[in-house]
Amino acid sequence: MKEFMMIFVGADYADLGLSPEELQTRMGKWFAWGNKMQEQGILKGGEALTPQIRRIVGENRTVSDLTSAEVKEIVGGYYTVEAKDFDAVEKIAQDFPDFDLGGTVEIREIMVFDR
Repeated sequence: MKEFMMIFVGADYADLGLSPEELQTRMGKWFAWGNKMQEQGILKGGEALTPQIRRIVGENRTVSDLTSAEVKEIVGGYYTVEAKDFDAVEKIAQDFPDFDLGGTVEIREIMVFDR
């Protein structure tokens, strides 16, 4: 088995103007998806990320503080999962709660280095 990161990209919920009820329903979908993966023993970890962004870029190390309003899409969080291959993770990603909001799941295999 290999480990993969599913990176969640999309608009910030606050920018979408979701009602408190819509947010509660959406979070219920996230918890159900996470619980499903946990019960299957494939969820290894993950976190949600705040919309505040600090970027340090280039040789001069230029620092910029950004918010979700200043970038079209943000990385809102990630899960690490254990699976056989990309195809298996793609199947897991089919339950991603934010596809209906135009969200994206980026799948990346975690590189393992010999020590």
